[in-house]
Amino acid sequence: MGNPTTASRRRSTLGVIFVTVFVDLLGFGIVIPLLPYYAHTFNASGATAGALIASYSAMQFVCAPLWGQLSDRIGRRPVILISLAASTLSYALFASANSLSALFVSRLLAGVGGANIAVAQAFIVDITSENERAKGMGVIGAAFGLGFVFGPAIGGLLASYGHWAPGLAATLICGANCALAAVRLPESLPKAQRNSAARRTTHPFARLRVAVGKPQLGLFLLLFFAVVFAFATMETTLSLLCAMSFGLTTSRIYWLFGFMGLMTSLMQGGLIGRLAQRLGELRVMTSGCALLAIGLLAIPFTRPLGSLLLALAALAFGQGMASPTLSSLISKLTEASEQGGVLGLSQSVGSLARIFGPLWGGWLFDWGPATPYVASGALMVAATIAALRAGDVPDMRAAEVKPLRASG
Repeated sequence: MGNPTTASRRRSTLGVIFVTVFVDLLGFGIVIPLLPYYAHTFNASGATAGALIASYSAMQFVCAPLWGQLSDRIGRRPVILISLAASTLSYALFASANSLSALFVSRLLAGVGGANIAVAQAFIVDITSENERAKGMGVIGAAFGLGFVFGPAIGGLLASYGHWAPGLAATLICGANCALAAVRLPESLPKAQRNSAARRTTHPFARLRVAVGKPQLGLFLLLFFAVVFAFATMETTLSLLCAMSFGLTTSRIYWLFGFMGLMTSLMQGGLIGRLAQRLGELRVMTSGCALLAIGLLAIPFTRPLGSLLLALAALAFGQGMASPTLSSLISKLTEASEQGGVLGLSQSVGSLARIFGPLWGGWLFDWGPATPYVASGALMVAATIAALRAGDVPDMRAAEVKPLRASG
């Protein structure tokens, strides 16, 4: 623990994981704003464009537990490299797509590659102590936030050159990330533990029965679904609300999304570790759910820009507090040899929420611009009450940090 060489390698690995997740979300942010317009050039209907966006999360839902369990069997490093290669290929297909079917293939493959978040989380679990867990998970959250800030900005700058330009940029960035990981990312899971996981292989979705058999684990997975579902509902409808109810221009709407990304990065990149150490992860998670409820309920009744920014800040801080602490709590209720698989299951739960949240939010928006926010806010009020009733979390794993193993 006190070995400076080991500590240096741990920081280096955290840095590579940060870059990996950041680039994943950077590519996502570059491509997503263009997808509806790109699909429209192939005469796609609105429903088809929605299915195109949902296909990414659908593949994440299917593949996240598979990647996580595979990483339990063969190690984290090879799975990360394979998934990055898949992401690179998906962006290349996006850049060169000349039909709607090619676009669908590119997004399906992107979902396969983007399902590596659970493996990145398992890396964090492998190399951090219990006291550093929430801070480590916050590193992933900060990468999410920053990717969400810079991705749309890069895509917006390049879109004037044609639909191929943002796709090419995403291809080059993701390819460089894959090369960096191949050189700099060591293996974090000891070989003996990988062998143990291989001997006890089960189908990933069989872990749902494990969650049902552990009420506390099931509760945290349900809360994770609620948090992601509510946030995805907001992401889908905020642009419509700002344009139709507030009369904001497209550039200001992009700025609001960037503001939320910065607030989320501030929380997950710097504040979450201190809050978790001072208040405990359960209190931080509960407070995050409450802030999400407050932000969602306030947004449709604010006015630009001052009060709207306050509501969005509450929302972003709530997301930044609830999501990483829930991942950390889920990891503490899971045996060491099953970290990748169960964290993969949690990411599949999140992907399911990102499939249904936008569909639900868009349907409710037709009933009235405030409706999705009131409904999602009520959901998060219920989630906060459930979180308040959660008990102490027993540690299912050894407290000491597992040693890093050099790759090769």
